[in-house]
Amino acid sequence: MNGPVVVGFDGSPESLAATEWAVREAQGRRCPLVLLRAWPWPTRDVVGSDETYHRAMAQLATREAELSALGTGFPVTSSHVRAEPAEALEEAGRRAALLVLGSRGLGAVHGFLVGSVSQEVLRRAACPVVLVRSGAGEPDGAVLVGLDLAHPADEVLAFAFEAAAHREAPLRIVHAWSPPAGSEYMALDAIGGQEKDLSSIERTRLAEVLPPWRARYPHMDVTASLVRGHAAAVLVDAAATARLLVVGRRTRRMPLGAHLGPVAHAVIHHVRCPVAVVPHG
Repeated sequence: MNGPVVVGFDGSPESLAATEWAVREAQGRRCPLVLLRAWPWPTRDVVGSDETYHRAMAQLATREAELSALGTGFPVTSSHVRAEPAEALEEAGRRAALLVLGSRGLGAVHGFLVGSVSQEVLRRAACPVVLVRSGAGEPDGAVLVGLDLAHPADEVLAFAFEAAAHREAPLRIVHAWSPPAGSEYMALDAIGGQEKDLSSIERTRLAEVLPPWRARYPHMDVTASLVRGHAAAVLVDAAATARLLVVGRRTRRMPLGAHLGPVAHAVIHHVRCPVAVVPHG
């Protein structure tokens, strides 16, 4: 999708980290960068609120000037929207190529603190959303993509290949699989035979998906792995050395609204590198 990279900014350390990541991403994509600050208060008649408002707008202008001064060759602009942050970001995502959000560091239960705004945007955004950890930056290493062969998505692979290409980084594709539920009650020889057959089928399916992408990116270092285990655990482990993790989010409509699947939910809370969540049909 053509459009700018839009990054949520509120002056916090995590939003500063998000803008640092977003400016590099916009440069790699050769597209504009927009800093978005949402201000939900329609009036500023509460004591002290006017001063707070002007300080917030000054922070936004300062950050825009700092990023523009980098001289990256593309426009950097800022936007102030009178709306709730999740609402403003979701609306911006309808016209953006990418949304970038910040996330705080590790919490008391050894998971990352992902705020309600970020989770809402991740569930509902029409475009890919990247979650950037405060102070983490983007480490060296491969771009990692989790591939679900039950629901292969060109959107997810397209994002991952493009991300690896403009970083000149290797791309590692991982598909996790598990034997069917109930197989633990089968005899050992039956389990072994079934797992061999299933892994052969999964390997064949994985091999069939990749040739068009390898042809499109012939000079890219691409490896594909079939890993036995639960997808969330496999990806959390594999992402320990990644510079970016890419996962998909199905855009199916749920009775209670948009849904963030268990794999995406797990990785946004437990993976240290930036995480891209890509919606697909």
